[in-house]
Amino acid sequence: MATLPNPLPSLATSGLQLPSGSLVDATIDGPWHEPLLWVADEPASSGTWDALRAAGRAMGLLPVLIDGGRRGQWPDTWDLDPDSTSYPGDHDAEEVLGEYWDDCAPDELDADEEEWPGLAPVPAAEERVSPDDLAAEIADECTGPDGWYPGSRAALLPARRSSDIPAAIGWSGPVNYEDDVARLCAVLRSWEDRFGIRVVVLGFDTLTVSVGRPPTTLAEARALAVEHFAFCPDNIEQSPPYDLDVYAEKMVLNQETWSLWWD
Repeated sequence: MATLPNPLPSLATSGLQLPSGSLVDATIDGPWHEPLLWVADEPASSGTWDALRAAGRAMGLLPVLIDGGRRGQWPDTWDLDPDSTSYPGDHDAEEVLGEYWDDCAPDELDADEEEWPGLAPVPAAEERVSPDDLAAEIADECTGPDGWYPGSRAALLPARRSSDIPAAIGWSGPVNYEDDVARLCAVLRSWEDRFGIRVVVLGFDTLTVSVGRPPTTLAEARALAVEHFAFCPDNIEQSPPYDLDVYAEKMVLNQETWSLWWD
């Protein structure tokens, strides 16, 4: 079986110029046998993401912003569970979404949507910028005192592709919905391929991605809203509740970020 890259390379001898930070090895079962990620001690600022992306590339490290939220929950208290995490490549995104859809599709949907309709098509419009450059733009909008996540800290971890980041550390944010986050990462891989997403921010139970190729028509957005519901029904059913048409128009159509959370 294929596996995620492990362990985290030795940053002390890597020659990388990193700000003050710490290595995280805490999991729900106690210390992991090697560090899972490096996290900066201080909040990130504009340009931090791009600098870390460039610095970590040669070592197979990818950047992500870590959001502690109002409760100040950082990765060493996240109940990371790498032991329960499989490999994203062992799962098929359409099968995973179809299973979720069958389990959670709401009764109020129209009769023709009671069955899983399949994956949304690749949007017709071209990317405005490269997905990695857009991720850097979005990361800058997230940081700083006026950013969307003003206290977020930069992190580096070993992953072959951005969509594998949650699985690489055994992130347990969606544990009330899915025990094995690699199944969700299989969907993120498909979104990376079709929509150019990059994982930009991880919180205790929240995930924010940049979207390099978002839907630009209502039909495209509506098809993708079905996938969002299967992937993360709390995003649509709560705070505030949407129907799929409203969600597609407000939260998917032409949107270069998707923010997802699990109750």
